[in-house]
This record gives sequence, C-alpha cells and structure tokens, in this order.
Amino acid sequence: MLFRSLRLYNTLTGQKEEFTPLTPGKVGMYVCGVTVYDYCHVGHARAAIVFDTVYRYLQHLGYEVNYVRNFTDIDDKIIKRANDENIGWQEVTKKYIEAFYEDMGQLNITIPTTEPKATDHIEGMLAMVSSLIDQGKAYEAEGDVYFSIKNFPEYGKLSGRNIDDMMAGARVEPGEHKRDPLDFALWKKSKPGEPLWDSPWGPGRPGWHIECSAMGRHFLGERFDIHGGGKDLVFPHHENEIAQTQGCSGTPPVKYWLHNGFVNINEEKMSKSLGNFFTIREILKRYHPEVLRLFLLSHHYRGPIDFADQYLNEAEKTLDRFYEFFAAAQEKRGALKMAAAPDENEGIRSQPFIQKIEEAMNDDFNTAVALAHMNEELRHLNKAMTHLQKKNGDWAGFDTAATALKYACQLLGFLYHDPKNYKARVLETKKETLGLDVNQIETLIAQRKAARETKDWAKADECRDALTAMGVVLEDNAEGTVWKVK
Repeated sequence: MLFRSLRLYNTLTGQKEEFTPLTPGKVGMYVCGVTVYDYCHVGHARAAIVFDTVYRYLQHLGYEVNYVRNFTDIDDKIIKRANDENIGWQEVTKKYIEAFYEDMGQLNITIPTTEPKATDHIEGMLAMVSSLIDQGKAYEAEGDVYFSIKNFPEYGKLSGRNIDDMMAGARVEPGEHKRDPLDFALWKKSKPGEPLWDSPWGPGRPGWHIECSAMGRHFLGERFDIHGGGKDLVFPHHENEIAQTQGCSGTPPVKYWLHNGFVNINEEKMSKSLGNFFTIREILKRYHPEVLRLFLLSHHYRGPIDFADQYLNEAEKTLDRFYEFFAAAQEKRGALKMAAAPDENEGIRSQPFIQKIEEAMNDDFNTAVALAHMNEELRHLNKAMTHLQKKNGDWAGFDTAATALKYACQLLGFLYHDPKNYKARVLETKKETLGLDVNQIETLIAQRKAARETKDWAKADECRDALTAMGVVLEDNAEGTVWKVK
C-alpha cells in the first residue's frame, strides 16, 4: 500500500513538494558517501542515519527503493594519507572502508542496494568527460580537463549563487590552466608517484564531482528521484554534479535534492579540517550506539545540531525508558512479536498511534515530532500496564499498542536489542568508562537489602550513600531494587 501524502523539502526549489516518483511504486536514491582516508566522525553518522531513516520509511510506505551510496576511494586526502604513512593508497582505502562498515554496523545502518567504489567506474567517467568535450562544454588543457561554467547557463540553480558575483575576485591558481577561475576539474593530469589511469588526454585520475555523476548515472539512469547528502555538499559538489550530468544528457538529473544539516561544536560545523570532531568509535566507547542514533534523530534532519555530552545523556535517559518499559512488558506478557515486512503489519499500521507517526514522517521526515509522539505513547502504556496489573484487566489492546510502539521504534532504527542484552551492554560500557566494579555494586545492594529487612536503617543509608558516590542510582519497586548509572 502506498501513501501519497509524503512531502519533502527540495533544495532545488526551496520548498516542500509532494513526493511523486518518476516510476510509480519505485524510488531511485543516490546519497554521497564518505571519502575513505580516516575514521568517520559524528557528522558522517548524522548523514548516514538520516538517509538510512529515509530509506526505511520509503520502504515502510511500500516503495521498492534502489538505494545507492558510494565510496570515494581516490582523492587528494587519500593520496596524502598514503604518503604520510608510507603505504599504498589501496591499503588506506581498504582499512577505512572496513572501519566504515564496523561503525555503521554499530549504528544499525541498513546496507544500501549498491555501494560502488569510484575507481570501479573510471570508464563511465571517461565517457562522460569525452561527451562534454564533444559538446563544447569542457576543454582539455595541458593534460587536465575542465568543465566550462560559461557554457552551462543554469549554473548556480541549486545553491542560489550568482555566477557574476562568484567571478568577482576569483582567480586562477598557479599551475592551473583554466579559461575561467570557476571552471572545475573533470580529469586531473597525474603527478609523479600518484595513482593514474589512461585517458585520451594522457595519464591521470578523475575529479571528485564526475565520480558521483558517473556512478549515479550507471546505477539509476540519466534521471532519478532523490539525491542526498550533507548541507556542505550543495556547493560546489552537487552544483557541479548537476552541471556536468545535465551537460551530458540535456536533462536535469535529479527530481528532489535532500540535504541534512551540520553537527556543530561551539556553533562551528564539526569537521576534520577544523579539528573539532569526535569519531563515532570515540562516542561509542561511552554510549550505546542507539543513544547516538536517538540523539541525532531528535532534531529535524535539515536543521543544525549542537553536540554535547549533556544532550547525549538526555538521549540515553530516553532510550533507557523505552527499554525499561519493554523489559517490564516482556516479563509480564512475553516477547512482543511483529512481522518484518510492512505489508504484513496492516493491523499495526491501522493503529491511530502509527497514523500519527506517519503524519509526522510524511511532513519531510520529521523524526523530532515522531519521537515526541512515541514518548507520549510510552507514558500512556506505562500507565496502562500499571492499571492492568492492579485490575487484572484485558491485555489484548495493550499488546497491540505495545507492538505498534515497538514497530515505530524500529522504523527509526532503534530498540533492536533484547532489553536484558541492552542493559548488559550499557553496564559494560559504563564499567569500562567509569571504572565501575559491578560485583561491588551488587554486594552493596545485597547488604542494603539485608539491612532494610532487619530495620538497620543507618547501615542501609550507608550502603546507598556509597553507591551514590560511585554514580549509581537505585530504584526500589515491587519486584526488588534496580540500579543504573547516574
């Protein structure tokens, strides 16, 4: 079943538009992947999670999605890293592609339909460059090939930039052979010691922008539905993609352009060039992977996010509440089952709560509003569970509602762990980062319990104070005492 009410913000037009794919029932989506010369940081995590969520939701709506996300595996930064470490450039890319999969696997990122590497598509790039030269939209100069901005009148339509304004003050750098300072490289003449491929213009390697154009065209055709990436790619990367791809075919290559906002540290974009970044693996030493995912989805994807421990801590508390509820529900009702395929869940999807989630997500993938609905439903179900326990009521409606909540959580990519396994993972992380002695904690809790049973309140308080000093919070309930890290 397809829902036609999905609206998304198109960077190209600067407004929300109803989503109508080029082919009914099918979606072609290309998202710019990473340049594999270093470990991924939280900014990369945001882009990956945003478009993974878009992918999941489009499938939820019933679309058949052809999702392409590439690896840029030849680039100046890769060559520099190889030279700095005195290893081959292929060793660099192999190492960091493997690291990418480790990090994204932790974050529960769904594997796209296709993940091409740029160096596997050199022939397609050469064909596009040759076509642009034949059409007079590109030119060869001393072994380099440049795209001629003046021969593409629509240049600037994605970013809203004016060519005349950009020309003012622009200049050709020493060693370049451009006709105009804004012209960009399609093919770069090789320098001594650099990777190279044969071409009609001599040995060299592709420019960055032509890589994505060639891969998108190869897997999705001359025109496809969605092209995504970080906001920093609007200009020049995506602007140049439009120029060279449309320059080849005469047709705008993409119907909808989607861009996620920055992750900021002290109001500055998190990036390797600024040196103000945290790698994903650094964060996951201190937090469960789903905490990072939940934090990044708690804001609308187009807006900026301020990154700080206090916000991660808030996300951790929220995630704890979901897992605590499902742990209690599992204990009382057994594991909540659900079918994996959306079309097998019509009973769940007809729930008013799920319709609220769809209403939020159909409004340009508004995960922040969806999560607000989910938190509200969690509070409602906690109250319902307490009431049903006391009154020994009918649990059928509760089971359906709890399953719907679990479905919504997993639609956004979290709550994929057994509640007991989740708690064990969190404790293991805290034990390592905070130096907690779990045996000591359990011993103090047992001593406190024994003291309370003998009404030795002073001893019980002494045990609690010792636990508080360790950063441990106790919660007494009908089943006993539960502890967690403050």
